[in-house]
Amino acid sequence: QAAARRETAATLCNERSSRSHSIFTLRIHGTNASTGQESRGILHLIDLAGSERLSTSGAVGDRAKETQHINKSLSTLGDVIHALHARQAHVPFRNSRLTHLLQPSLGGDAKLLMLVAVSPREEDAGESLCSLRFAAKVNHCELGTARRCVS
Repeated sequence: QAAARRETAATLCNERSSRSHSIFTLRIHGTNASTGQESRGILHLIDLAGSERLSTSGAVGDRAKETQHINKSLSTLGDVIHALHARQAHVPFRNSRLTHLLQPSLGGDAKLLMLVAVSPREEDAGESLCSLRFAAKVNHCELGTARRCVS
């Protein structure tokens, strides 16, 4: 069902470009049979749609709007990561649906891991470098110590 709702389209950058982010959320709840202790956890697996420059993607019309929305949500995610890293009083979680949804997982009780896929093509070096810089920014962010959620 989710795959049917996922938008992909061809651009000059990618013949099968994701036009939306994909989020799979697994909520886990367990009880230790001998102690009765309950524990809960949430795992988000997120495939972020890649950023594309309008000038190189050749996107027009709806594709151009999608590109702008993708780039804005990725930029907002970067702003949230920066605000967390800088320990700012205000973190702009509500500036995009993505960061608003992930707020509990970015707020301090979580672990964050980012995997980045980069293109091996020389002509894509600029985009690959941007992706690696974004991942480096995420890597430098201390969210705090993840805590077990037990009751």
